[in-house]
Amino acid sequence: MNPLKSVLGTIISGIVLAVIIIFVIKGMQPAAPEGAAASTINPWAFWVWIHVLVGITWIGLLYYFNFVQVPAMPAAKADGTAPGITKHVAPRALLWFRWAAVATWLTGAMALEAMHTADGSGFVAAFTLAEGYKAIGMGAWLGTIMLFNVWVLIWPNQKKILGMVEASDEAKAKAATVALMASRMNTLLSIPMVLGMIAQGHGYPF
Repeated sequence: MNPLKSVLGTIISGIVLAVIIIFVIKGMQPAAPEGAAASTINPWAFWVWIHVLVGITWIGLLYYFNFVQVPAMPAAKADGTAPGITKHVAPRALLWFRWAAVATWLTGAMALEAMHTADGSGFVAAFTLAEGYKAIGMGAWLGTIMLFNVWVLIWPNQKKILGMVEASDEAKAKAATVALMASRMNTLLSIPMVLGMIAQGHGYPF
């Protein structure tokens, strides 16, 4: 059975391959000195790994909507293919989009807790912009605003646009504007958000 014939099979195979690569690379490293602590799971690395994976899904779909689907819709309407996009593509993309946003935020919260070595909460340290957490805290705040936009502004209005809930033509037009501006705002915020994530471990580029 070819795992590449399904999305789930592809994802599972990718995870299995990643784990195999980890053990192969770790096996190539020099043996630990006698009496040294045995290697254990690194929860920070684990949660960051999952956070990045689901974050790629979220932001990738955000960029797809803004850079591909929305600009293509006028041409799709002109040649009559728009109904297929709104009926089959957009609802599926929005499903992955909104739940990937939730998964990204939750795994980010777990990573904040796992990276914190002092007393108290890493989540609180980040959101209060405590010393040593300003970069990642900025990213966490921006990600939270983006999550709010997804669930409070984009998704409810997209349901009107796609006909999932009853709405007048006037309400649909207003919903389209609100959803587009919220989506564009999230695209804008994603740029400094990613900078905050990178800067926490590698420093600012300027």
